[in-house]
Amino acid sequence: MSEPVAKQLIADHLVSGEPEPGNEIAIRVDQTLTQDATGTLVMQELEAIGLDRVKTEVSVQYVDHNLLQADEKNAEDHAFLRSACRRYGLWFSKPGNGVSHPTHMKHFGKPGKTLIGSDSHTCAGGSLGMLAIGVGGLEVAMAIAGEPLYLRMPEIWGINLVGELPPWVSAKDVILEMLRRHGVKGGLNRIIEYHGPGLAGLTAMDRHVIANMGAELGATATVFPADDAVREFLQQQDRADDFRELVADDDAEYDITDEIDLSELVPLIAKPSSPGNVVPVSEVEGTPVSQVVIGSSANPGLRDFAIAAAMVKGRQTVDSVSFDINPSCREIFADLTKMGATFDLISAGARIHQSGCMGCIGMGQAPASDTNSLRTMPRNFPGRSGTREDSVWLCSPETATAAALTGTIIDPRHLGEKLSMDYPSLQLPSQPTIDTDMLTAPLPQEEAEKEELVKGPNISALPDFEPLPDRIEAPVLLKLGDNISTDEISPAGARALPFRSNIPKLAEFTFTQVNEDYPQRAKDLKDAGGHIVVAGDNYGQGSSREHAAITPRYLGLNAVIAKSFARIHWQNLANFGILALEFTNDEDYDDIDEGDTLVLEGLRESLPGGPDLQVHNSDKDHSYAVRHRLSDRQVEAVLAGGRIPVLARKQDEDGDD
Repeated sequence: MSEPVAKQLIADHLVSGEPEPGNEIAIRVDQTLTQDATGTLVMQELEAIGLDRVKTEVSVQYVDHNLLQADEKNAEDHAFLRSACRRYGLWFSKPGNGVSHPTHMKHFGKPGKTLIGSDSHTCAGGSLGMLAIGVGGLEVAMAIAGEPLYLRMPEIWGINLVGELPPWVSAKDVILEMLRRHGVKGGLNRIIEYHGPGLAGLTAMDRHVIANMGAELGATATVFPADDAVREFLQQQDRADDFRELVADDDAEYDITDEIDLSELVPLIAKPSSPGNVVPVSEVEGTPVSQVVIGSSANPGLRDFAIAAAMVKGRQTVDSVSFDINPSCREIFADLTKMGATFDLISAGARIHQSGCMGCIGMGQAPASDTNSLRTMPRNFPGRSGTREDSVWLCSPETATAAALTGTIIDPRHLGEKLSMDYPSLQLPSQPTIDTDMLTAPLPQEEAEKEELVKGPNISALPDFEPLPDRIEAPVLLKLGDNISTDEISPAGARALPFRSNIPKLAEFTFTQVNEDYPQRAKDLKDAGGHIVVAGDNYGQGSSREHAAITPRYLGLNAVIAKSFARIHWQNLANFGILALEFTNDEDYDDIDEGDTLVLEGLRESLPGGPDLQVHNSDKDHSYAVRHRLSDRQVEAVLAGGRIPVLARKQDEDGDD
């Protein structure tokens, strides 16, 4: 009996721990990626821990999020990131080169390797037979410094794929079907592994589309085998020597199983404002649309743009729709141009934007209020687009382009009736463009040691946080519902993103999507003992941005008590000294009101003593049983005020020796 691919990858990289579901394990990290919205903090963390040179096989810093330079702030971040790469020995992908995940896949991804990134969609790397995991920035910084990644061993969820995709149905509909069945918490504490005969019809880039949005299921990672499709992809990238076959035999056993018959899938769409709110497109036909955006790491392949170009060739999109194209990398833009597809898009009324994330992170392309925007992107959390009252739908390039041609949501299978259109037959180049000119290699160490970090006025230092007090007595400043995303804690968009390297300024945006008064109310309480947040299920879903832990901490957040937490944010809270507790009885959540004062006592003794604690509501004179899921290592970090103080203390102790 063989192991699933995911277990093979873990076994090859296991540093410590027993790989049984729920146990904390440590794995060796081969590669890292960072992007500019999260990478500035990673570089500040490398400076804080005194790194001399990267310890990984490959570490790459991409500039793909904060591309708009409406003022000096983003440009200052770019200069800082370039200088940090030169100083510490990272690759640097220049602004406009491409979105991190498909660009990394094309140039650095290798079957059998581990990859972690300070972006939740790093899981897209699983399309090549990698163990690719999105984590908080501090995890990436520690891996760059040579430390293993610690995580709870997930269950392995085997998805058997059978059949072939029918016309007008593509890879995006596969992952939307997973979200339709299982919702945004379905993959929590699981690695999703796709296998079966249906894989034969999915290219490596199709698999990227599916793996990318494993993050929306809450999964730790998504894994595909490294088979003939991966071999072909690497050959096309002139990297045939990087191929390593890595497959699971038919008798591999999975902790959980499911099956999808690809031939039975229909075009699907996620309604506002959750990736899990999925229905057949046919159910919402006729809904008016004002914007269509094609691009992002969720649909980054040449096929995804070429199908849109083929659909609009010789036609004009309706004048009520803004038809936006965000090429995922310069190489794909070049191939679209060589094919004549760029001409077809422009002639149809398309607006061609930079190669980058753009509207996916709310960096431009904000839709008008009270209008519908169809996007091929991975997320539609409230306000993420940059418009506070937005209405964003997620779908395939086929469904999005059909809406651009008709002005309404339409099942693309019905275009034959509307526009006499058959499903286009694509002829993609057998040899794609390969261009590495905007990838800057690391400097030799002797040169790197002479480099100095370039810090403009918008680059602040990491704040120092005090150890966790033994007693917390603080009011509940916010009581929140289920599925609160990191976008709602620390918003994306062109207003906030330029301050990602300036924590005091970014803190002014914290929770403003939920309550505009939160930052000032939190500041008023900071010196009086801080505050507590109470939340429902899946608190902190979505982006890996550790800003969603750091800025509330900066404003005095001591603890979050929730029904459950999303994986990455839970880890980020521990990394920055915020106590994350779960209700033992979910009904206790209903007994707590915003403004109630909660008391936790004897924390310095009780936290190391076990997972069970008591919290007292002094307003209602009620007590609630709560628990933490922290390992001994994480308890030490929380008590110290975060993982960086722990490391600093150990460095001081080593120095004394």
